[in-house]
Amino acid sequence: MNRITRRSFTALGTAGATAALAACGRSESDGAGTTAEEVAEGPATGTVTVWAMGAEGEALPELITGFEEENPDVTVEVTPVPWDSAHDKFTSAIAAGTAPDLAQVGSTWMAEFVGLDALEPTPESFAMDDYFEGAAQAVTVDGTAYGLPWYVETRLLYYRTDLAEQAGYSEPPTDWDGLMAMGQALQEKADAEWGIALQPGGQGSWQTVLPLMWSAGGAVVDEADGSFTFESAPNEEALAYYQSFFTEGVSDPAPAEGTTEQDFVSGRVPMFISGPWMMAAVEALGEEGFADQYSVAVMPAKETSSSFLGGANIGVFQGSENRDAAWKLAEYLSRPEVQVQWFELVTALPSLQTAWEDETVASNAKFEAFHTQLETAYAPPLIATWEQVASRFDAQIEEVCKNDLAPADALATTQSEAEGIGTGA
Repeated sequence: MNRITRRSFTALGTAGATAALAACGRSESDGAGTTAEEVAEGPATGTVTVWAMGAEGEALPELITGFEEENPDVTVEVTPVPWDSAHDKFTSAIAAGTAPDLAQVGSTWMAEFVGLDALEPTPESFAMDDYFEGAAQAVTVDGTAYGLPWYVETRLLYYRTDLAEQAGYSEPPTDWDGLMAMGQALQEKADAEWGIALQPGGQGSWQTVLPLMWSAGGAVVDEADGSFTFESAPNEEALAYYQSFFTEGVSDPAPAEGTTEQDFVSGRVPMFISGPWMMAAVEALGEEGFADQYSVAVMPAKETSSSFLGGANIGVFQGSENRDAAWKLAEYLSRPEVQVQWFELVTALPSLQTAWEDETVASNAKFEAFHTQLETAYAPPLIATWEQVASRFDAQIEEVCKNDLAPADALATTQSEAEGIGTGA
């Protein structure tokens, strides 16, 4: 999973979330030979080591000053970890027994880390009922919850309202045909060089393609038996639709890296798909009042409006030398008012539903669109090998977009490679 400043992991709306939560046995001998022990009462003391990635690692010390004020005998040491090296750093630390007390954990890593006996099950005293259902499911592996959801995020369609009006659109597109038509109209009538920015394969491109598969009624893993299902008519239709933006000249097959914001502000490429962090990015580049020249909309639908939803979880590691204080910090980070503070610091969407009632979050109409999309945003498969499988899928998407590979052939190759990798079960 990839984005310019923050990588994304958690997701919502996955089928069977309620059943999975009902099965979350967090009380006794849960996990791989572990026990979901309760947390000792009283204030936190001692030193808590924390790893967090990217922008979160830089901003987290400011957020936890309140925790240290509540617990004057505790010291929290935050280590920012670059995303590019984070996975290897974690797995090396797990193998060596030097993992931190608590860390930001990507949801695509959850099953892998649980399989390594690295994460503690969530104590029974931690209520899960206020989290979005899928956010809670994203910390659930084989019916057991590990850690807590921290923040969520999903992807919407960003579009220039002023240029859309020039192209004859007063409302955003609501279906696949409408998105293609609007992209073409922006090129023909609003002087856009490209209608929409889409990633032509490469790392993280699956994050845009997979939601199209969900939108068409497809999936990549069968929920009943865990088998891979890349080869299907809905998936082929979705990948062919994605390919058409490049074959029809609506999307750039060789975009310059890191220019999405600039191209959007200049009008060169007046549509793209991304998360809430891009609001601040484009408004910082635009002139005063630019916020009124663009809007966001839920993803155009085939059968449904589906989106990828990311975010991150909080995990306490097995063998923590200060596990009670680590869990108390996890509880602090999961309070609604603290999640609102985190939203103000890094524009991370709260995973707790009550936090969305705060005026800070609810007052912005653009964020309300993200809230709406959360109801139909889906998670990647919670399997230990997803990162490997996704990398192979990314490579095939690139062949489709840049070299005109038939979508059916790309899916057949991905299916074969995925089966060779397995699910790690």
